[in-house]
Formats: sequence, structure tokens, C-alpha cells
Amino acid sequence: MMNKIVGLAFLLFIGISSFAQIKTPVSWTYSATKKADKVYEITITASLPTPWHIYSQTTPKGGPVPTTINFKANPLLSLEGNTKEAGALKTEHDENFGVDVKYYADKVEFVQTVRLKNNIKTSVSGTVEYMVCNDSKCLPPVKQPFDIKLQ
Repeated sequence: MMNKIVGLAFLLFIGISSFAQIKTPVSWTYSATKKADKVYEITITASLPTPWHIYSQTTPKGGPVPTTINFKANPLLSLEGNTKEAGALKTEHDENFGVDVKYYADKVEFVQTVRLKNNIKTSVSGTVEYMVCNDSKCLPPVKQPFDIKLQ
């Protein structure tokens, strides 16, 4: 009898643990393209299946968590300008949040120009913090690490 109780408790624990691990529907890819001597364009691409969407960096306060790209400090390079977005930006009023939200469906690229201080091998690393929703639910914000080799 005790073995049955322990076995049942173990199965219940496994079941609850599997529900606690939410998988993100976003697929991330990373690339670096040399644009000029010591200048690279970093592209961080999010691909999403229908009906999921990811929020713009410029989604207003009071809304869902905007996508944020955080670059780790690297003394061998400098960031040039702000991270740009490339994709089909949609804006619509969301009654749940009470604000006009800005989002991308299918695919969005976050593009950052970096300049090396010397011709040396290094990498650009950091995290992408983002939130995804569909028409019926939102998943908790996620921090996705990245490390992109240069040269």
C-alpha cells in the first residue's frame, strides 16, 4: 500500500513539473554581417508560428512587456545607434492592457550596428527579454541569451 502511495505521489509530481515548464513558441537565429572595415551588422531574428506575436521595443508602458535587447559590455567594440526593428509592424488597441500595442507576427529582425576598436576576434553577447501572446493568452516574459561571433 505504501509503495502505491509513493508511486502515485511521484507520478503527480512529474505531471505538475511538466506543466510548470512552459515552452516558448519563438525560434531565434543570430547572425553577423561585415559591412565595412571593423563594422558589423548584428541581426537577431525571431520567428513565430501563427497565431503568436511578439511586442515591439516601443510598446508603451502599461502594455505587455516590450522586447528589450541587452548587450553585455565588451571593451573591444562599441554599439552604433539604437537597435532597429525590421518586419511588418502592427498597431492595435488592446482592451486587456488599455493601450495601443505594437507587435510583430511571423517574423521580426532586431538589427544593431557594432564597431570593433581593433581587428580582433570577439563576440557580441547579451540577452533578449520578450513576451509573446496569441488571441487567448500571454506567456510569461522570457530572457533568451545570445552570443554572436565576429570575424
